[in-house]
Amino acid sequence: MRPGRGSHETRRGSSGAVGPGQRLRMRKPRASRAVFVLSLGCFIMVIFYCNISPKPALEPLEHSSGQKSRRSPLQMLYDGEQVESAVQAIHQGRRELLEEACRTYTRKRRVLIPDDLKHVMVDDQHGLLYCYVPKVACTNWKRVLMVLTGVNGSHKDPLSIPAHEAHVAGNLRTLSEYSISQINQRLRSYLKFVFVREPFERLVSAYRNKFTRNYNTAFHKRYGTKIVQRHRQNPKPEALENGDDVSFEEFVYYLVDPATQREEPFNEHWERVHSLCHPCLIHYDVVGKYETLEQDSRYVLRLAQVEDLVSFPTSSKTTRTTGDMTAQFFNNVSPFYQKKLYNLYRMDFLLFNYSMPEYLKFS
Repeated sequence: MRPGRGSHETRRGSSGAVGPGQRLRMRKPRASRAVFVLSLGCFIMVIFYCNISPKPALEPLEHSSGQKSRRSPLQMLYDGEQVESAVQAIHQGRRELLEEACRTYTRKRRVLIPDDLKHVMVDDQHGLLYCYVPKVACTNWKRVLMVLTGVNGSHKDPLSIPAHEAHVAGNLRTLSEYSISQINQRLRSYLKFVFVREPFERLVSAYRNKFTRNYNTAFHKRYGTKIVQRHRQNPKPEALENGDDVSFEEFVYYLVDPATQREEPFNEHWERVHSLCHPCLIHYDVVGKYETLEQDSRYVLRLAQVEDLVSFPTSSKTTRTTGDMTAQFFNNVSPFYQKKLYNLYRMDFLLFNYSMPEYLKFS
């Protein structure tokens, strides 16, 4: 892997010490605030979850009656012999590479808070935690979880669930909705998995879907008009009003503009995976890849022992974003902005073992 030269993100905490002279002047309100801050700190620390020493709780899943039943997915992963050893080895290698990258590139760890868990979906019946990443087959994974959890009624075929319905908020519970003790219990004992993709292929896929499709008028209005206003010289009135003709280069300018993230977080479709799923704070048991989607999806379903209940949908798309297509989109992006964009997504390249693309022109 070619190492990037851009700075990676670090999260720095702050602390303040009170000197002896200051203590004498403290009043009751300040003491009350100190108690509040201490209580809040204790609350947050309860869900501090770090993958330096991940110790999964290898316990069987339980029925709602409390009776222990079948082996949990974690048991299948860590001490099961039913799964193909070659596939096991691949995923063990991915876990080790991710842990090593986290140690190398994350200088200072921080606590995990409930807001970090809004993308982690929960299947309590089968002991699964899935962090969804847009543009990495998340629609089909949500469909699969809806079948497994019974959200969609009697349907057994994931493809019978309309795509828009798979994304309805509330259909599947997220880990952030649980109490602190419930969060901890699930992080320890459920199989945690995430699917990732080559960062620039994912980015181009998001651009094509959100800015080049006529039906995505909400994205055109919400983001396209702003991009045209800020990053196009002498825009036409209709472009300012509709925002439906944003070029990929203009999209790149928008992403690397420091003002963009100062105003609001990135939309989830182009937010970095490490910011959505926090792989250096949550120890993922399976890191699936879009490049081996069908094999890795079968592996997860086998660990959950649900292969006879549901199959992951096979893709028949002929318009999917490929590496060659991605390279074409970068042809008109200058080396200066290519480097800025690579630095922005550098951590995703490093954490998930993706090489710097050969089509990039900066050295």
